[in-house]
Amino acid sequence: MLQVISRRLMFGFIAVVAASMVVFVLTRLSGDPAVLMMPVDATIMEIDAFRERMGWNDPWVVQYGRFVWSALQGDFGTSLRHSQPAFAMVMDHMPATLQLAFTAMLFAIVVSVPLGIITAARRGTWIDGLGQLFATFGQSVPNFWLAIMLIAFLAVEHRLLPVAGRGTVLHLVLPSLTIAVGVIAIVMRLTRTSMLEVITEDYIRTARGKGLPEWRILIKHAARNIMIPVVTIIGLRFGYILGSAVVVETVFAWPGVGYFTLQAIRNADYPIVQAAVFVLAVCIILINLLVDLLYAALDPRIRMEL
Repeated sequence: MLQVISRRLMFGFIAVVAASMVVFVLTRLSGDPAVLMMPVDATIMEIDAFRERMGWNDPWVVQYGRFVWSALQGDFGTSLRHSQPAFAMVMDHMPATLQLAFTAMLFAIVVSVPLGIITAARRGTWIDGLGQLFATFGQSVPNFWLAIMLIAFLAVEHRLLPVAGRGTVLHLVLPSLTIAVGVIAIVMRLTRTSMLEVITEDYIRTARGKGLPEWRILIKHAARNIMIPVVTIIGLRFGYILGSAVVVETVFAWPGVGYFTLQAIRNADYPIVQAAVFVLAVCIILINLLVDLLYAALDPRIRMEL
């Protein structure tokens, strides 16, 4: 088990380094921050002097080496816009993103897994048809359009929920629901497909032959054997939520890492963008590691292999 964890962490470290290199290059290609940071009436000599002082005239290899050396010491630089430590500012916004992601994922799991089991058990009925219709809608509708429609209907027209911002539990409903719809559709379809495969197995027919109640067969015997693919897709979607929450956070003005990073990109604030990518990459790696450990907990055969 320790060898597996060590190997996953090693691969995760390589992934973080690769991500940091890509972001480092892309941010340098996006524009010159010296022009944005200096006053409008600054002369070319003043801009060049500022760029030299910040070390942006050095070759990219030198700049990246300086960044890596500082990052290994926990220093991701100072925000060019706010003049504060970049890593600390990103971590200040991380609780908002985690709150949104965990709420959306919890809601998605509570709804999607039972729906997937029910639609599989009622295959071919109107319940199954409604479930398939919702799954198609959830996978095809864009997040930003759904967010706007929810704001227009629930917040503006009926005034049931706040339009944007973060404060009370009610502020969390619309953004988490927007994210959860797509996750519910994917997890529900996978749960349904896996359940349809499992309920044709011999041990399910044996359980039915013993006269066990159908609900007990589905929950105790069948559901447990579909958990590995379900856990896999849940882990992947959670990482996707962390990385793509920028759209939902922007629409709802949710003060998370995604919204904050988008502002940093607009301002060419390199340290903020690099620190945000590092934090999100580490979170996704830890989630994948947790999924691997859950495999061992769900399937004794995998536990023996590990």
